[in-house]
Amino acid sequence: MSRTDAELRALEEKAEAIRETILDMLVAAGSGHTAGPLGMADIFTALYFDVLIHDPKNPSWEGRDRLLLSNGHIVPVQYATMAHAGYFPIEECLTLRSFGSRLQGHPERDRLPGLETTSGPLGSGLSQASGMAYALRMDGKKNRTYCAMSDGEQQEGNIWEAVMFAGKNRLSNLTAVMDRNNIQIDGMTEDVMPLESLAAKYEAFNWHVLEINGHNISEFIDAVDTAKAIYEKPTLIIAHTIPGKGVPEIEFDYRWHGKPPSKEEAKRFIQQLRSGAGRVPNEYA
Repeated sequence: MSRTDAELRALEEKAEAIRETILDMLVAAGSGHTAGPLGMADIFTALYFDVLIHDPKNPSWEGRDRLLLSNGHIVPVQYATMAHAGYFPIEECLTLRSFGSRLQGHPERDRLPGLETTSGPLGSGLSQASGMAYALRMDGKKNRTYCAMSDGEQQEGNIWEAVMFAGKNRLSNLTAVMDRNNIQIDGMTEDVMPLESLAAKYEAFNWHVLEINGHNISEFIDAVDTAKAIYEKPTLIIAHTIPGKGVPEIEFDYRWHGKPPSKEEAKRFIQQLRSGAGRVPNEYA
């Protein structure tokens, strides 16, 4: 289903508001990851405000789609998006990483309704998502399962066990979304442990692969729609993103992978977001 220019613009504006919330959260916590959450704000906005079948007022509704976050360290983007979608008050975002908070530094399923899994150790999410997709199919359910994961965790062996399992079982109700931002904690992925060609590797295990601009919301939604039409295979969407998106001075700087901004830096970063300094013009602007 096509989206109007106004609908797409509203999603873009929501993503910018979510980026501001992420920065506020990180300042309040004094710790956490900056680059990845900012880079995935467009994807998570599209998921929660367009793609997913879900009910913020009834997070355990059986008819919901499942979204698992494998690279749990970017969870500020999920918390911020869930808050804006109505799962809990936006003000609660400022409790990130606080003792006793529902919003821990990595997602804990039992603490916050709406989280499908507890994640932290990289490489596990795709296995969990594959199991959920397989179980839903066994039960004759039409719910879809989505797994957000990082590019760096493709260096984990467990990922490839899941890739084989999903491909062998033709889990067409599973869509994985890879944040291909090219950084990890020690540098650029292709310097630390080269990953390419990711598309060819997944295709070799019977996956349908799509590559998109992860900051073009319309392109991402179209890719998800295509995945729904693929009958005999799971789908991987490789979303090429800019870590630190929207804040030019930290974009593509791997040192911001696990570093929070100071109060002064966050104020400057938000000014850059609001000025659109890091924004790429869209064809529907």
